[in-house]
Amino acid sequence: MATVLAAVGIGSNLEDPEAQVRSALQALETLPGCQLVSASSLYRSAPMGPQDQPDYINAAALLETTLGPHALLDALQAVERAHHRVRERHWGPRTLDLDLLTFGRICVADTRLTVPHPGLTLRAFVVFPLAEIAPELEIPGLPAPGTLRERMGETDIVRLTPPPHQG
Repeated sequence: MATVLAAVGIGSNLEDPEAQVRSALQALETLPGCQLVSASSLYRSAPMGPQDQPDYINAAALLETTLGPHALLDALQAVERAHHRVRERHWGPRTLDLDLLTFGRICVADTRLTVPHPGLTLRAFVVFPLAEIAPELEIPGLPAPGTLRERMGETDIVRLTPPPHQG
């Protein structure tokens, strides 16, 4: 397969979330068939789901990959499992969440994967980090991340750190 640019959303709110996100970025650097191109700053945001959980630390990364979308999803889920991800309740707390946000200009909609990610345009904790590293990214059927960011205006998301990696 040709090289495709994929965007990945990263989040954690358990067991030292900042360290979890940084560790996930390191894991993305070593995924077979992938090269980490860019990573955003870390951001803090309130939980989207149940409010009886800690704030989240979020980031976004761009990967060049020769993997197909489902193989990349499998690789991302293996990283989640290595970080002891447990799926106990919808939108509940987690040590690590890796979401495949975009996969080049490819659209996927099946029982395992929907790309572009269906919540991408609604979530500041996804849009802000992605707009930081890829404001003009072409997303099939959607505005670019920079445009989405502008449309969101002010939010409660807080940028914590400068980018840890710029390839």
